[in-house]
Amino acid sequence: MKKTSFPSLLCAVTLASATLAGCGSAKQPTASTTATQPAQTAKGSLAWSPCTGLTGPDGKPAPPDPAIECGKLAVPLDYAKQNGERIDLALIRVKASGDRLGSLVFNFGGPGGSGVDLLSMTAKTFAGLGARYDLVSFDPRGVERSAPVKCGSVEKWTSVDPASDKIEKAIKEFAATCAKISGKLLPHVGTVNAARDLDRIRAALGDERLNYFGMSYGTHLGAVYATQYPKKVGRFVLDGALDPTVTFAERAKTQVAGFKQAFEAFSADCLKQGCDLGADPATVRKNVEKLLYGLRDKPLKVADRKLTKGLATTGVVAALYSKLTWPLLEQATAAATKGDGKLLLALADSYNGRKPDGTYSTLMTSVLAIDCVDSAERPSPAEIDRVERATAKIFPLMQSGGLGSICAHWPVPGSDESKKIDATGSAPILVIGGKGDPATPYAWAPKLAGLLKTGVLVTYEGEGHGAYLSGSSCVSRLVDAYFLTGKNPGANATCPAA
Repeated sequence: MKKTSFPSLLCAVTLASATLAGCGSAKQPTASTTATQPAQTAKGSLAWSPCTGLTGPDGKPAPPDPAIECGKLAVPLDYAKQNGERIDLALIRVKASGDRLGSLVFNFGGPGGSGVDLLSMTAKTFAGLGARYDLVSFDPRGVERSAPVKCGSVEKWTSVDPASDKIEKAIKEFAATCAKISGKLLPHVGTVNAARDLDRIRAALGDERLNYFGMSYGTHLGAVYATQYPKKVGRFVLDGALDPTVTFAERAKTQVAGFKQAFEAFSADCLKQGCDLGADPATVRKNVEKLLYGLRDKPLKVADRKLTKGLATTGVVAALYSKLTWPLLEQATAAATKGDGKLLLALADSYNGRKPDGTYSTLMTSVLAIDCVDSAERPSPAEIDRVERATAKIFPLMQSGGLGSICAHWPVPGSDESKKIDATGSAPILVIGGKGDPATPYAWAPKLAGLLKTGVLVTYEGEGHGAYLSGSSCVSRLVDAYFLTGKNPGANATCPAA
């Protein structure tokens, strides 16, 4: 397989990994996560000024750009107490380069992905839309610059093998630390409140209706917004659709099956181009399994750290999200089999949000906080064990109990309110599903379109998580036409693999 440098595809990993809990939106290991925000001028209004401390797609500090601005908006911590304590949401805006239609607000997924970081790094990717729209994104509540959820050392949990007998203790300690540091915030970080925040953002931007592009978890946020405010829905596109009604067990089994399919597609592609991992699919899988299980007993030393089985598995999963990052998967696993774990550890760090100084972004903590508040499920140990055994039979490389193993010990209760989706009365909402999407499997797209009642299903026949950023000119033309002209592709539109 063609060799690829890590920096050249790091942005692809960042975007491809923006998804569900346990599969969080990746942060670049070399990216700064501080951006100076200006003061807000008045309640409900936005003051914009130049951003500082942002990072470019190459991971280096980005020079000031007069077209990119940052701001903040105060919203209630608890919407039941409108006049109570407030938190600040961090926003970023890339001003339209041509005749302006309005604002287009992005959520790149996670939950827990920093919209400020991701839009600053990828604005040129959306230049076609940016010709007519101000491109806007934000850090949702609990994320990075917007009242971030903090839970101490993330690595104490992420480095543990999820199939080991040490994982439950690590999870309990992690959850207890979350309660100690962020207990006041935890009950209020769910998607229902984030949707309310989204409407405050719409109003502060001066838009009568919200134009919105949600990816992965962002499809859930968009669906909840459309349910709460159907008459305020403008042009909506939900790409990499999540079915919010699935249980933790259903989600775990479906995703593990999706990643098994992605690994098989990776193996076939690797073999076509000359694969360093083996001469046939069975050998490729056997060698990766041997690597991972060998790390369980004998982690690889990488500088002053260790590449454990848990971290190595995370690195493998991160690279399976997109066909663009498959070359990294081959390089990283082949190198690790020879004793060099640097690249595989870097992939895991990218996925987990580890910064160059050894600290972590709020990525993994906000993923857990949001998803656990979004569900009333609190599975028993016996239920979690059943899921572990079931997923191990599907794909041993990614044995997982899903979110249930975390949320079973979460310090605040959850609610199923965000699972209730019905956008009757809204404008048409494009819902895109990919046949080869490992993280949000295709079956979830028609399900979400049906729940919305106003959903228009678009099918992408190719690989990878999310269709718009897959390289498909068909998908990009269809989506751009909808945002720019309002052209509805009609029911059951299909785009071939890129």
